[in-house]
Amino acid sequence: MKKGILLVNLGSPDSPEPKDVKKYLGEFLMDERVIDVPYWARTLLVKGIILNTRPKASAKAYKKIWWDEGSPLIVISERLQQKIQEQVDQPVALAMRYGSMTIKKGLQELADKGVEEVLLFPLYPQFAMATTETIVVLAEELRDVFFPQLKMSVVPAFYNKPDYIEVLSASIKNHLKDKNPEHILFSYHGVPERHIRKSDITKSHCRIDGSCCRTQSKAHEFCYRHQCYEVTRLVGEQLGLEAGTFSTSFQSRLGFDPWLQPYTDRTIERLGKQGIKNMAIVTPAFVSDCLETLEEIAMEGEEIFHEVGGDTFTTVPCLNDDSDFVALLSNWIKTWATPETVSS
Repeated sequence: MKKGILLVNLGSPDSPEPKDVKKYLGEFLMDERVIDVPYWARTLLVKGIILNTRPKASAKAYKKIWWDEGSPLIVISERLQQKIQEQVDQPVALAMRYGSMTIKKGLQELADKGVEEVLLFPLYPQFAMATTETIVVLAEELRDVFFPQLKMSVVPAFYNKPDYIEVLSASIKNHLKDKNPEHILFSYHGVPERHIRKSDITKSHCRIDGSCCRTQSKAHEFCYRHQCYEVTRLVGEQLGLEAGTFSTSFQSRLGFDPWLQPYTDRTIERLGKQGIKNMAIVTPAFVSDCLETLEEIAMEGEEIFHEVGGDTFTTVPCLNDDSDFVALLSNWIKTWATPETVSS
């Protein structure tokens, strides 16, 4: 049985122009696993309010970080795909959950190459409704309708895999050598608190008060908050960071509902006001640099830090197409592709 791999990342507008940004945001925000309210309410919010105000502002932000080759997230993802393809024997395709590089196109590319079994690889270390779950659900729906002949396996969240933590820690250490930050902030993409409760398979564990994430539970398999804090803890141990010199925060909130806290922008401001002059920030919810890392953190975050008296603000790049990261993903793919491995 011929096997193939479909890497899936978030996506990007086709250009930083308002019309393309509006189209992209419309698809993204109308996803019921991103804004998980009834369809009528989601339509009113997205099409009646957000798409009439946000595209121009978002377009300006995209223009700040757009590369000559195109969207940074797309370009970096393509580089990652190409480097992995050089190390594995199976066809490797790339798709995005939103935008023109659709999952359907990715599956079609593999099917056209004679692939009969697909390894679906969401490029997210942590599980979340708005990332891994929406990718898997859509891919399975498309498979059932258009590619019933394909078998499909899914790479689960890899946030706590020792080899991933080792690669992530080594990257952070390398980028911070000679920087000597007083504080390292681990900033993760935020989600509404209700997403955490909805993902609780026990329906009773998650309280979002801190203690639940430290108490062993089956709920942790699908708890984004726990998985974020666990990455911070494991990397802190790997790097030998002292307590109080690193912390976790959440960025990119939308709307007025309670989102995971503490918020990144307010944390940066607080650290600066507390007298921290030299800080670094890591964004381990993303494997590829994108608008949220290149503009929201590296530009807006640094501006906030300087406004409150901070001096040195170091942004650690995502793993992107780092050679160690490429080798890690390639090794996982090779393990899956061996005859001894039985797919689900």
